[in-house]
Amino acid sequence: MKRMLSFIITVLVLTGVMAFTTPGLLDKVRLGLDLKGGFEILYHAEPMEAGAELSRASLQKTAESLEKRANALGTSEPEVTTEGTDRIRLKIAGVTDEAEVRKKMKEPAVLTFRSAAEGDPQGTFSKIELVGSDFVEGAAEVQRNNLNQPEISIKIKDKKKFAEITKRLLGKEMAIYLDDQLLGNPPIVRAVLTDGTASISGNYTIDGARELADTINLGALPLKLTEKYSQSVGATLGKQSLDQTIKAGLVGSLIILIFMIGMYRLPGLLASFALILHTWLLIAVFVVADFTLTLPGIAAFILGIGMAVDANIITNERIREEMRNGKSILSSVKAGNKTSFRTVMDANVTTIIVAAVMFAFGTGAVKGFALILIVEIVLSIVTNLYFAHWLLTVLVKAGALKKPKQFGVKESDIRAL
Repeated sequence: MKRMLSFIITVLVLTGVMAFTTPGLLDKVRLGLDLKGGFEILYHAEPMEAGAELSRASLQKTAESLEKRANALGTSEPEVTTEGTDRIRLKIAGVTDEAEVRKKMKEPAVLTFRSAAEGDPQGTFSKIELVGSDFVEGAAEVQRNNLNQPEISIKIKDKKKFAEITKRLLGKEMAIYLDDQLLGNPPIVRAVLTDGTASISGNYTIDGARELADTINLGALPLKLTEKYSQSVGATLGKQSLDQTIKAGLVGSLIILIFMIGMYRLPGLLASFALILHTWLLIAVFVVADFTLTLPGIAAFILGIGMAVDANIITNERIREEMRNGKSILSSVKAGNKTSFRTVMDANVTTIIVAAVMFAFGTGAVKGFALILIVEIVLSIVTNLYFAHWLLTVLVKAGALKKPKQFGVKESDIRAL
């Protein structure tokens, strides 16, 4: 009785949660360009100065700068990623003027140190005192002062120019900007600096100080972006692709569920419930982890469901095979679950290894496909192996499944031991 009660409560609670939350989850799934429509550009990055080195930090900071610029254009959730050692991929939706986007995005990130000009309102800094090229490349470093607080050490190329600026601004603020974005609270010039070196201190955490140092180094070595590839995806095409894919997925899933129930009866119904739970969990992961759903991602989604169906078919066929050999219901379920578990786990582990290699060495859509496939397989192991096996075992031990025909096995097919 307790087993049956736990089974009923588990199924009812999960069904209620899925029914209540699914509409909201679907609305929150973030769609990629190929489904929503937008614009994608792949840039090749190189230093502005010939012979200069392109560092990973400068590439990452340039990508962050591109994302801020895309946000400033009013676009919806831009996606900016670095690829390899010298490429940046930009994906933005809601683009109306592609030429303007291209022009704005290619401009090097501009670092400036500014002071307040005469007539500037409080907190406004319009006079440019230093630009990124005034700094020694890679010279910004994070150190700790006598109070063990983080500060940024910088070096300026022109010592006389820096001495004049610090003398003129002694006791005043000098703000730091990347493009037109103010970086933190403006530091105060506390001394006249004649040797071309300075320390920037304030209320910085160690991570904040490192970020500012990286930004200054980026400004000292701005990157030139060359467009290597671009494509425009219309929203209508994207919506048609999504609608057709969803329709095909729903029809295919319905046929699979009918087949599972017709072939394996009540165990097939349990397997179908596990598949529905598997799909709901994957949608929840998309929302919680803020994954972007693309057509390759949907392909991985459907492939994962197919593998989950295979896992259930293998399990039920193993159980039926044990029954045909004359074993009891409980013994058949235990033996079938055990043998199928090893087979399915081997297949899943090898697929995860392949997907991990694709994720490690692939780019763009390949990475997305591999990541979704890995998540799919992990969820499949949880739902279609452990959870589905548990549901079936509970029903058998509770006495709800007593006859081979409830598993789709005819009495005439059972061989005596």
